[in-house]
Amino acid sequence: MFLAEEAAKAASKIGTFDWFMLAFTVLIAIGFVRLLMARPKKNIFAIGFTAVSLGLFLLIDFIMITKVWMA
Repeated sequence: MFLAEEAAKAASKIGTFDWFMLAFTVLIAIGFVRLLMARPKKNIFAIGFTAVSLGLFLLIDFIMITKVWMA
């Protein structure tokens, strides 16, 4: 009985917020690629802001996966 409770607690490391973080990371990556592909004139401020945001989200996702999911 106690082993089943411990197994249930261990299996629930991934929360719904984690899935939203991954989805937002994918959306930011898609936006970053679209900004880089803009043809006549590129918005340098938007590209920089998106690059910083994408880097931060990728770092948070890396920490989330290695420290929380794999722990």
